[in-house]
Amino acid sequence: MKLHDENWRGFASDNYSGVHPEVLQALAEVNNGHQTAYGDDVYTAKLKEVIKREFGEQAEVFPVFNGTGANVVGLTSMMPRWGAVVCSNLAHIHTDEGGAPERVSGLKLFTVEHQNGKLTPESIASQIYGIGDEHRAQPMVVSITQTTEVGTVYSPQEIKAIADYVHSQGLLLHLDGARLWNAAAALKVPFREFTTAAGVDVLSLGGTKNGLMGAEAIVVLNPKASDGLIYLRKLSMQLASKMRFVSAQLLTLFENDLGIRSATHANQMAARLREKLEAKLASGEIKGLRFTNPTMANAVFASIDNTVADRIRSQVKFYDWERSIGEVRWMCAFDTTEADVDNFVEIITRELNR
Repeated sequence: MKLHDENWRGFASDNYSGVHPEVLQALAEVNNGHQTAYGDDVYTAKLKEVIKREFGEQAEVFPVFNGTGANVVGLTSMMPRWGAVVCSNLAHIHTDEGGAPERVSGLKLFTVEHQNGKLTPESIASQIYGIGDEHRAQPMVVSITQTTEVGTVYSPQEIKAIADYVHSQGLLLHLDGARLWNAAAALKVPFREFTTAAGVDVLSLGGTKNGLMGAEAIVVLNPKASDGLIYLRKLSMQLASKMRFVSAQLLTLFENDLGIRSATHANQMAARLREKLEAKLASGEIKGLRFTNPTMANAVFASIDNTVADRIRSQVKFYDWERSIGEVRWMCAFDTTEADVDNFVEIITRELNR
């Protein structure tokens, strides 16, 4: 049964894309025969080996269904009920998870202003106070996002500086890696270099935004930083009975560098989109557009008149980011083509010049 036009493309979210064909093929192969349920299967066992290879021998992996589940369950395992998380005021756990960290876990979020989506030791320090004060939720974890909510990328050195400060204050570092593959592709370094080696304690390993179908994972990099995940995952309704289908998808991203290849392509398409629009701005072919954040991965942030944005959106779907200043977000995915980008550029050009 097919109900949609498979040629339709949008730039609203990398979640709009389908499942990568290689992942679908892997699922078909995994589907044959029986395997033990709840993670006691050969695919989850293999995933554990691969995670140790990629992140270090101490690393443990807990596959889950979605990014919100990975964030909430992972953070819950890192602190007692009186704990609080310091995060950016743009953080997905703060703005886009329906209050799940606070309502499901009961933890408190302390937000700080970002700099191009990033936190710094100095900004984090503004919330590290009241330690031992029974009237204030206790800061115990700092959460950062890689790539950030505005598409920027932390360098390994930036993450290490944060981790060093966080640990010096007796706190732990969590990393929301919904687009971790895009960050690795942009940095051109192994995962371990900007996670384990940089001092990250627990991370959410994304997959859905890079061609998977409902497959994410919590990766514990510091065993002393997390407790009770085997219980928390179940009571948070994130334990898959047929886990082989979740684990096999994540495994497929690591095989033959599929995850990096897919993320690299998405990043390149975002760079193409920006470069073509920058060229038109430089030549005077278009006016009324400015870029609001660096394009470092697969996201382009720009500001245009809301009326123009609405006309473009009637032809190609994308989201407003901050409508009060005309800021929009354009996302590219593993299946975005050069023709998709070029067509979008021409629509933007036409509507800006109307």
